[in-house]
Amino acid sequence: MLTVKKKANIIAKTQIHDKDTGSAGVQIGILSKRIDELATHLKKNQKDNHSRRGLLQMVADRRVHLKYLKKSDAKQYAKVVKELGLKSE
Repeated sequence: MLTVKKKANIIAKTQIHDKDTGSAGVQIGILSKRIDELATHLKKNQKDNHSRRGLLQMVADRRVHLKYLKKSDAKQYAKVVKELGLKSE
């Protein structure tokens, strides 16, 4: 689960301007952190199928946001991918 401090750090790394909390880049950052934490949970709890379903939904949601960001703002897409260490398509 994301704490307030972790979430604030992610937002600070990926935001476009000071009050940006909901842009595609910020959402991708938050989803990526949640995916990482859930993946470590699933390594310990292999039979937790409900969480696995949630993980798959988050991955799909992040993919949609990445696709949108790549189409609308290529520079921001490249920045977010580099900042978060994701593989670009």
